[in-house]
Amino acid sequence: MHLYPANRPRQRSELIPGGVWLLAGLLVCATAVRDAGAQQNKAVPVLPTVTVTAKANRDPVEKSYRKIIRGMDLFEAQHNLAPAASLRFKLLARQRDTDMHQIEINVIGNSVDFLVPLAPDNTFSMERNKVAFDEDAQVVPDRKARSMTWRTDIRTPGLPPHTRRLGDLRLECRVGMEAGLISESVSLVGRIAGALVGTFVNTPAYCDKLDAQYLFFADRPLFGVTLVAGTRREALPINRLYGGASEERDDEDRSGCDCELLVDRTYFMPLGDRSWPDDTLVEFELMDDRQ
Repeated sequence: MHLYPANRPRQRSELIPGGVWLLAGLLVCATAVRDAGAQQNKAVPVLPTVTVTAKANRDPVEKSYRKIIRGMDLFEAQHNLAPAASLRFKLLARQRDTDMHQIEINVIGNSVDFLVPLAPDNTFSMERNKVAFDEDAQVVPDRKARSMTWRTDIRTPGLPPHTRRLGDLRLECRVGMEAGLISESVSLVGRIAGALVGTFVNTPAYCDKLDAQYLFFADRPLFGVTLVAGTRREALPINRLYGGASEERDDEDRSGCDCELLVDRTYFMPLGDRSWPDDTLVEFELMDDRQ
């Protein structure tokens, strides 16, 4: 007995064996699963690879390698301000509990990582590395942010004890600004001055202002500072000492100043006053010399 009339042509589907249909069904299911997985992968963004090293510091006190190199370039371009001096950079404690011994500084970029030798007085020079510059590497000490502050250190050799040279300090300010080692002023006057100079506050041009509030640090606590050029002598007023603390309120918040630990060593210079030549001596009268 035939289920189909002998003279009716069979449909194509009737000619395919059942096992082939089963295989086709499995292939369709597999394709559907694959396509669903692809759609799911498109919906989930691919996260960048993160590398964790032993040098990782969750709150680093770091600086831009590229900016430091630009500061070195400016030092060379304006070396006439301090022709006998060399350039170094210095780390200073900002908090009383900061351990300033055995500090390690690394320059870290995408593909570069090298150690910066640090002298016992926590000063260092920086080597030039094109790869680190191109990668905008970071100069990273193994200390937390706000635990230290940075300064340039430019000193003409052979000066009398407890003195600095004004041209050296002018160049320190300019290089420090160019390198991103910005001095923070705690005083209200300093904040107003910063607002007035606008975009120039973070540039070397700021150092040419008569009222520049760039903080310098003496090696020891200060009683007074005097400028000497030939027979001309002039003591700095009290508002140019101690981070401008004499003009603060008693409840003034000093935590924003990088002088918070070294406030008794700080002083401002009349950097933009060209009536004082670069060879002007800056004499320090120290607290412990008066005891």
